Amino acid sequence: MQRHDPMIGHLKMERMLSFRLQALDDHLLGSPVRPGLSGWPRFVTEFFYFGLKEARACLFVGLFFGAVFLVPRTGLWGLPRYDALLVIALVIQIWMLWALLETWDELKAITLFHLIGFALEVFKTSGGIQSWSYPDPAYTKVLGVPLFAGFMYAAVGSYIIQAWRLFDLRVEHHPPYWMAWTLAVLIYVNFFTHHFIGDYRWYLAACALGLYARATVVYRPLDRERKMPLLLSFVLIGFFIWLAENISTFFGIWKYPNQLGAWSVVHVGKWSSWSLLVVMTFTIVASLKHIKGRIHVPE
Repeated sequence: MQRHDPMIGHLKMERMLSFRLQALDDHLLGSPVRPGLSGWPRFVTEFFYFGLKEARACLFVGLFFGAVFLVPRTGLWGLPRYDALLVIALVIQIWMLWALLETWDELKAITLFHLIGFALEVFKTSGGIQSWSYPDPAYTKVLGVPLFAGFMYAAVGSYIIQAWRLFDLRVEHHPPYWMAWTLAVLIYVNFFTHHFIGDYRWYLAACALGLYARATVVYRPLDRERKMPLLLSFVLIGFFIWLAENISTFFGIWKYPNQLGAWSVVHVGKWSSWSLLVVMTFTIVASLKHIKGRIHVPE
């Protein structure tokens, strides 16, 4: 009687899932022209494919935050919760690279998001600031921050990279790169300095409004190109991050000082902070070699 190696079974399942995702990607990217589709049927079909592509772009986000919500507070596999989440995040990232769902260049960008986010987390949770805290114990805490925390920022970068490919995105009237990078750096610096010299968030938001006022993102939900103001996409992504933050604090992954006694909704002002963070993240993604060619910068 043959013995079945569970490791071989897992590898076969992972390979099958990868093939199915590749087949889904081929279908989403290779949608034929449908000249006979119009009116409400076209709206419904495009809306369906828009949602499907969004869900596919959120693969890392969905798997990671699914683990965040499902891993019990007592931990998993004998590991504290934060450590188990780190293991899961690493496995997801390695699998996406192995399945060719991400390139090495994209992984480098996502790693940069992780480091940028982790540095911000260390500062925000430090003794003199204490903007929020991670109350649970963990072996992989560094300076009071669990290492998995950086993946929450990397998830935003992963989403933008995946969405760029699936929606065949182009950007028209993007500002000069030196201006975009200057704004991105100032946004990041303000997350630190507003504790000492005042919050210039709304001044930076006004700069972003002027800088990206003409910028338009061109995307393809089905077989036709559609357009959206790039600023609107920043705000919408920031809103959904704010929703995810509310869910995460509800499950006690981290807590703000006003949530230590009982949970309450994260202040809506955080939406603006997340939207500005998206601007910064977008600037890094837009600098990737294979994406730069799809960005029009007026001379």
